[in-house]
Amino acid sequence: MRITFPILTLSRGGAQRMLAELVNRLTELEHRVIVLMPPGGIVEYEIRCPIIFSGAARISEDDFPEGDVIISNFFSTVSVAQRASRQGKGIHIRLALCYEPTFLPDNNESFASYHHSPNLLVLSRWQQGIIRLNHGIKGRIVPIGVSSDFKNMHIRNPQRKFVVSTIMRKPEGGFSDHREQEYLLQQLNLVKARHPEVQLYLITPPGEFAESPALQALMGDGRYHLRTPSNDEELCYHYNESDIFVSSSTYDSGSLPGLEAMRCGAALVTVYSGGNLEYCVHGHNCLMSYRYENRLAEDVAALIRDQEQRDRLARNGEADSLRFTWERSVQIFQAELYELLSKQG
Repeated sequence: MRITFPILTLSRGGAQRMLAELVNRLTELEHRVIVLMPPGGIVEYEIRCPIIFSGAARISEDDFPEGDVIISNFFSTVSVAQRASRQGKGIHIRLALCYEPTFLPDNNESFASYHHSPNLLVLSRWQQGIIRLNHGIKGRIVPIGVSSDFKNMHIRNPQRKFVVSTIMRKPEGGFSDHREQEYLLQQLNLVKARHPEVQLYLITPPGEFAESPALQALMGDGRYHLRTPSNDEELCYHYNESDIFVSSSTYDSGSLPGLEAMRCGAALVTVYSGGNLEYCVHGHNCLMSYRYENRLAEDVAALIRDQEQRDRLARNGEADSLRFTWERSVQIFQAELYELLSKQG
């Protein structure tokens, strides 16, 4: 297949990681994959297919090469992908990596973007249900995966420092409100007050740290240690440093960091975010609470005190994470493309 992905950015993040994994692995399967980006588009992942840049500030339908399939993702790539499809440059299929209208700016535009094409791929049953309820379209599920670069290095031991870690993203711009980061810091501070011996690690992409005064200000707070991994090897190490990994996001279609942390042997404490029900089972492989319960700090403290439960959750989480691979995701993605193409014929 000839597949074009219009992509605005490939900066570090869960959605961008999935796009990078898909384009690279489809290329390895000998599909002719092209990434189309606006000028100056950020590329922080290794991309093994050609990248072409649009001639103007925004991608237009004239920038698309001839192909079989166009895969849009973020809502602002949908209209141009549909116009390119009408020009005969490929069947337009949307891969919705999030459901934008309920938590991002410009929700009038993002809501309407779901009315452009019936061909829809989603990440989870939760996301599938929301879109079907609001728009009448039943998306096909392509699950998230975890790279084999993430693994349990077995470096935890009772004699070393106890680490509770989390991901912190740039709050400026309004794209991280669903992560409930103010609540997260409040809860981590409660943990630190009760257990001053615990080290709190905030893991943030280096590019976001460099441009975010809010993240930089956290450097001066003696309660936190900031980590800025520049690649998967470093991120894997930070997950492996963590005895407990905490996620406070209330709205995620896939919630990749929690799954990666599980794979690396950390015990997961999380808030229900919808998509994380694909791999989270409260009391079996994590401790999960609803946001209204305001229980995040309590759950973290419970696992600090109870090593037996912490180790059991971590073992089960690591084992349960093994079925989530990018190889599986790409095989499902490829099969769905063939199925949708066959229906066009």
